[in-house]
Amino acid sequence: MQGDAGVGISERRRRDSVRMRQKILNAARNLFAAQGYEAVTMREIARKIEYSPTAIYSHFKDKEALINELCTVDFTVLASGFQHIGRVSDPVERLCKIGRAYAEFGLKYTNHYRVMFMTPHPAFDPDEKAIEKGNPDEDAYAMLKDTVAAGIKAGRYRTGLTDAELVAQTVWAGIHGVISLEIAKCNDDWVAWRSVRKRVDTMIDVLIRGLTKS
Repeated sequence: MQGDAGVGISERRRRDSVRMRQKILNAARNLFAAQGYEAVTMREIARKIEYSPTAIYSHFKDKEALINELCTVDFTVLASGFQHIGRVSDPVERLCKIGRAYAEFGLKYTNHYRVMFMTPHPAFDPDEKAIEKGNPDEDAYAMLKDTVAAGIKAGRYRTGLTDAELVAQTVWAGIHGVISLEIAKCNDDWVAWRSVRKRVDTMIDVLIRGLTKS
């Protein structure tokens, strides 16, 4: 059978609802990335997909609920890209791979990244059914922090670097700087930009050399 042929009415309605929610999320993401969270209204999102505001509110009670689900979806995508890295036994090598995977996410999903990390919005309160905070298999930051903690425990970091949160946030900031600059530079030819992947690799090398024992 093709398409929805032979599917019951309730199942077809469920599928239609899922497709509608995804359409709303995609439109909202694009608008938030382009204009900022505060500037975008639910009415504008509805207009973008040519639906009535009432249709939007039947899926999301308000804009905060919408951005929260959007972040839940996008952070799940980010975490899924880290899952295979968890099997790397050496904590410093694993940290390097996390940095590169994070950078690839930002370069591949530019609007996701803008909304998640470059657009001010209400505090993210993830759906615990989708993301368990502190679980490295589902929480990307938890994997980063646990990887750093494993390196500290193994004595791989410089003397005095015993705060896993501090080291994790420093590494995150370094890679974020490269990716956010790449996204925001708007093809500016004032600077002779080097390959973004070379900049990512150089940043990771600088961070690892600066944080770990020689």
